[in-house]
Amino acid sequence: MSQKYIKKKNNNAESTAYGKYYASPVYDEHFIETDDIAEFIQTQASLKRSDIKGALDELGEAVKHFLELGQKVRLAGLGIFKVGFSSVGVAKAEDVSAATITTRRVIFTPETERIVVGQGKNKQGQVVQKYINAKRLVKDVVFEETHDNAMNVEPVNP
Repeated sequence: MSQKYIKKKNNNAESTAYGKYYASPVYDEHFIETDDIAEFIQTQASLKRSDIKGALDELGEAVKHFLELGQKVRLAGLGIFKVGFSSVGVAKAEDVSAATITTRRVIFTPETERIVVGQGKNKQGQVVQKYINAKRLVKDVVFEETHDNAMNVEPVNP
């Protein structure tokens, strides 16, 4: 399978990219649910779907618990989850308090892996590797243009 995209024109006259075309992601309206993930994992492992589903159901509660304790949560193969927030600015440090926090969110940082893409020489003439840090979850995603009007198109501001 592949990530579908359509070609979209930037019609925002205020944008420096006005009039340019971009690839815009397209998603269908179906979400992959916990049951679907449990079914998939069952085909890959020697566990029963019901056991996997139970563990996945508890995963959300476990992550929530540790975030509430102010911890960062690393899930191997996925990445790191942590709490982020915004607050209003105040004139004096002593006026900063939990009451000045206005929004809270979960920040997700995907796991990366170092991929060697070549080698070169540094200023001292030593051979060094050139590498990139690829987001492990999406490094193998293949892209394919679609013209399927049945898919739900999410608007994207480039």
